[in-house]
Amino acid sequence: MKNHILSAFRLTLVMLVIVGIYLGIVYAGSKILPTQGNAEIINYKGQKFYANIGQDFKSPKYFHGRPSAVNYNAAGSAGSNKGPSNEEYLQNVQKRIDTLKIQNPEMENVKVPVELVTASGSGLDPDISEDGALYQAKRIAKERNISLEKIENLIKNHTEKSLFGPSKVNVLKLNIALDNLK
Repeated sequence: MKNHILSAFRLTLVMLVIVGIYLGIVYAGSKILPTQGNAEIINYKGQKFYANIGQDFKSPKYFHGRPSAVNYNAAGSAGSNKGPSNEEYLQNVQKRIDTLKIQNPEMENVKVPVELVTASGSGLDPDISEDGALYQAKRIAKERNISLEKIENLIKNHTEKSLFGPSKVNVLKLNIALDNLK
């Protein structure tokens, strides 16, 4: 028994050192990031917004982000846990597709970008693909009485290219730029 306690104590110490080193590496790595591991806060029109948390934009004058399984509540980050074989999930996705096609009638025959109708694993994804933004461009140009070319240029200017993944557009930043577009 005594030998087992001593072995368990040694293992605990070794694991504390390994975990401590790992946490130190993760912390140091976060300080290299542009926001230094902190939330990116945007103050706009007297309100505070977090650019790294999805926002709910309902007005047709704005770009819409990904649907959220948690109603954009950052305190309850979660996915729906329903897979592509779940009938209820498939009905929800079909409703989202139908709604999106009603909101964007000029895109009736265009394939709907998947992120506009499916929630992310966290339910809080702040980004959509460039295709997802371009899918909504005609609606926004019409609603705001702005040329489609200006809207498309705005999207291209706010598209973040990635070395390892697909390009993305932060919906909050894009909508703020849209409000400031002259």
